[in-house]
Amino acid sequence: MARTDHRALRRVLRREIAGTIGLLTDEHDFRAMRRYRTFAFDDHLTYLHQIEALLRTRASEGTHTTLALFDPEEYAEFCTHTGLDPDAPASRTRFTAELAATGATIPYDGRPLTDLVPDLVDEAVRQATWEYASTLLARLGPCPTCGEDIGRAAFTRASHLLARILDTAPPGDRHLVCSVSGSPETLVTVLHADQDAEGTTQLDEAETLEFTSVLALGLATRSPGGLVMRTSTPGTPDRVYGWRLRGDTLAPLTAGEVFDAYCTDIESGDLISPESDVDYCAPPDLGTQEKPPGHHH
Repeated sequence: MARTDHRALRRVLRREIAGTIGLLTDEHDFRAMRRYRTFAFDDHLTYLHQIEALLRTRASEGTHTTLALFDPEEYAEFCTHTGLDPDAPASRTRFTAELAATGATIPYDGRPLTDLVPDLVDEAVRQATWEYASTLLARLGPCPTCGEDIGRAAFTRASHLLARILDTAPPGDRHLVCSVSGSPETLVTVLHADQDAEGTTQLDEAETLEFTSVLALGLATRSPGGLVMRTSTPGTPDRVYGWRLRGDTLAPLTAGEVFDAYCTDIESGDLISPESDVDYCAPPDLGTQEKPPGHHH
């Protein structure tokens, strides 16, 4: 009787344990893991089907599971750094636990993997963009003239501008895109700022942090770039407008410039048809764009 009670208690405890699965999302990464003898799968599609079945089973048992992006190159570096044998299931478990603590993860919510994988990849890209932008901001150091931390001041400035953009935007769901040109690549970040039934703007904290960091990097380094907003309200045409980065501030684009940007093929330069029910317009006035205290050199 006591043994039965202990088993029942262990079953209860298993439902209290959250888990993370490191997912090999594409065929290339899957092939890279096949070089390890202890990696049991030899077909990527079968592997994904088994992962999905495991996720459904855990969900049916009331167990919470998160998905992380398993990168074979990062795994090999992790094993080298920690002295672990890469051809051991325990090492893969250790790496997955590290991903759960520091990497990009999303919760399993019952959707098929075909729907979840793009969200997981987007989350990984968002985190990588934020880490890259934050690193570059930190490297800027103090201003030689006033001693103010340039990156921190730029982040404060970007936060102020983002707040003004949202405050002056028309009601509805807002979709913002900010791009900053630089070496070795252009950074692009997206922010969704939808409104609920009470008119309160809903912002995802991770999205907001990434967006603000990229905008701050553009302002701090005075790099070429731009910011575009699209607002959607039921029963009315969508409105699209934007700004270009100019120094440490934003300069409004004319309606014609916004139209040209949206109706020109990026690769060929050819004109493309404008979307129906979309107004390409000048942005609202952000006011004087007064700068918060701090570095302005």
